Amino acid sequence: MADKVMIIGLDCAPPELVFERWREDLPNLRKLMEAGIYGKLESTVPPITVPAWTSMVTGKSPGRLGIYGMRNRQDHSYDRLIFANSLMVKEDTLWDVLGRKGKKVILIGIPQTYPPKPVNGCMVTCFLTPDTRSSYTYPESLRREIESWVGDYLLDVDNYRTDAKEDLIRQLYEMTERRFEVARHLLSERQWDFFMMVEIGVDRIHHAFWKYSDPRHDKYEPGSKYEAVIHDYYVYIDGKVGQLLDLIGEETAVIVVSDHGAKAMKGGVCVNEWLIDKGYLHLKERPAGIIPFAKARIDWKRTMAWGEGGYYSRIFLNVKGREPEGIIDAADYERVRDELKAGLEAICDERGVNLQTKIYKPEEVYREIRGVPPDLIVYFGDLSWRSVGSVGMGTILTDENDTGPDDANHDRYGIFVMRSPGLRSKGERKGLNILDIAPTVLSLFDIPPSEDLGGRVIE
Repeated sequence: MADKVMIIGLDCAPPELVFERWREDLPNLRKLMEAGIYGKLESTVPPITVPAWTSMVTGKSPGRLGIYGMRNRQDHSYDRLIFANSLMVKEDTLWDVLGRKGKKVILIGIPQTYPPKPVNGCMVTCFLTPDTRSSYTYPESLRREIESWVGDYLLDVDNYRTDAKEDLIRQLYEMTERRFEVARHLLSERQWDFFMMVEIGVDRIHHAFWKYSDPRHDKYEPGSKYEAVIHDYYVYIDGKVGQLLDLIGEETAVIVVSDHGAKAMKGGVCVNEWLIDKGYLHLKERPAGIIPFAKARIDWKRTMAWGEGGYYSRIFLNVKGREPEGIIDAADYERVRDELKAGLEAICDERGVNLQTKIYKPEEVYREIRGVPPDLIVYFGDLSWRSVGSVGMGTILTDENDTGPDDANHDRYGIFVMRSPGLRSKGERKGLNILDIAPTVLSLFDIPPSEDLGGRVIE
């Protein structure tokens, strides 16, 4: 049992960088590993910021949450998509449970916490907050304190998919410096039992600079002036972690965790172009140029399927009696779904080499399914290729992202490191899952996890 629990979230941090490649350059993280336990943490399906962090803090799968990405279908209509927000989370979070037990909490930057809900303590919301003119703290008065500490608080960088690299680097360091400064103030000035913060900058720097630091990337530029940008930011983050550790004692359990990992992005699969080419998706007219799928004129009376772009793809079928203008009979649903799955898995690169795409049906990966799930969950190239949803691309494969330059995709495994009083043994652990975090934290407070949590206590 621990007196307090501190969780430091590094969005997108992969095991190969923290545990292997740069381990010796990260003394604070290395000391935590040596003093406790660590291991690769399997993410959710899909391994996306939302829903992964929400699954972590609730112990519930995306299927149980009914949250499958940053944008979700509200119903089976074609155009009602809603951005993920805290009001969509109907399950108890860790801070809900702990608050009812009288535990004081400090929460900073945890994805899907906007708009802020009342907590037994204080909260600063996440990068999904529109801007700092919105209500981004609980209590509301905390906003004024933050402004007195750091001036303009940065929820996120302006745009990480940009060629303005120097300005992006400046923003990343300013954002991270201010977030950790707020954390230090709150840890020093507030009563707390549970602290959790998430730094989104790690994710942003991967997407913007991965090709400069990874020799395996198809666009690797040896000797670039940006070659050490990711490494240097990790060293900087490690120092910030050390500053927080200086504020606590050995009786506090510390967990450093990420929601998923990262890997080199080879390119994009234009999923809707493929569906058009194969006769599953029909347009009333071809666009003159590249446009978002939402702006395309779809002939729904002839369309069988469409796809969403992103780090993975969601394929939706146009089912009779389910979608407004559905054309697939319920009796043909499984046949069409299997046909699509086989066709997508057969996509090859320009050399004729199969991409090794992985495709899942929701019922295969979730014990419960709520909300409006995709009919197929597609990892193009096993997450080495992203899904490009735009139409008018004129090609199936592309090496350019339709939403701006992006070097990295998400990967299945994040990191888990824990130092805690009472650990019976130290070293690497195998078979860790993101759903294990919630029951583990509750057990550190000697609170029995409820039976409906999806994970197990990490010991």
